[in-house]
Amino acid sequence: MNTIYLVVPCFNEEAVLPETAKRLHKKMKQLQKADIISDESRIIFVDDGSKDRTWKIIEKLHEKLPLMFDGIKLSRNEGHQNALFAGLMQAKGLCDAAISLDADLQDDIEAIDEMLAKFDEGNDIVYGVRSQRSTDTFFKRTTARGFYKIMKHMGVEMVEDHADFRLMSRRALEGLSEFKEVNLFLRGMVPMIGYRSAQVFYERGERFAGESKYPLRKMLAFAAQGITSLSVRPIRLITSLGIGIFLASFFILIYSLIRHLTGHTVAGWTSTVFSIWAIGGLQLLAIGVIGEYIGKIYLETKARPKYLIEEWLHGAPEAGDAPAKSDTD
Repeated sequence: MNTIYLVVPCFNEEAVLPETAKRLHKKMKQLQKADIISDESRIIFVDDGSKDRTWKIIEKLHEKLPLMFDGIKLSRNEGHQNALFAGLMQAKGLCDAAISLDADLQDDIEAIDEMLAKFDEGNDIVYGVRSQRSTDTFFKRTTARGFYKIMKHMGVEMVEDHADFRLMSRRALEGLSEFKEVNLFLRGMVPMIGYRSAQVFYERGERFAGESKYPLRKMLAFAAQGITSLSVRPIRLITSLGIGIFLASFFILIYSLIRHLTGHTVAGWTSTVFSIWAIGGLQLLAIGVIGEYIGKIYLETKARPKYLIEEWLHGAPEAGDAPAKSDTD
């Protein structure tokens, strides 16, 4: 039997965590009784610098069931992707495969059975993919479709309608650990590992408590992070646009000469003003995009740790496991 770890990043999730723990514990026990997973399988909650009682709840869960619930407390808020990465790297040497999922359990945990079946068939990565988006608003559904089209156009390999609900084997986790970049976008990084993969389809449910941690502002920032972390095509598009405008300037020059020779030098004020504003806006946009890439290069060259682990709750309290203090991958 395989040892499976569930990795659940948490940020201010006190409203959902007790119920989430209850449902995940029930699911793990079902799988253990059916001899699908081993008794060493665990659930890891990663506290991403929460300001509420999230860590206190995790401590109580570990104290009550130390052989089921583990806990990782990051020293500060590092963001969802870094928190998830921290949990996966901590589980890497302890399990045969890890399944990542969000704390709100909108992802259907009943799909875990099929994920494990796909894993037993020899797949190193199993993606949880939404079968439909009927629960989304029209705006969210439209923007999500647009996001995947843009990412594909930018040359980023992604699994459409897949978030971070996935199974990864120990070999896949080892492969992921070889990616050293600071700016993480796991949805684009995991397909780059290249090992055999499969998909499991499920229906995403409503959040049963608490508020979404991804409002529109964060969703847009997340999309920008994905594009600039995995593709240089925006810079190439700016180069192509610059070449196009440079070529168009020759036609403007010819037009201006003709207007001058025919004595209509006053005419053309509208086109002149429009050109100034258009080119000025393009220049600012180009500087912004290039600046985004330069900023990422700056962060990468500093090679700062993706996260620091303040506390690591693992196994029975009497086992005497020493907490891991940091990760500098």
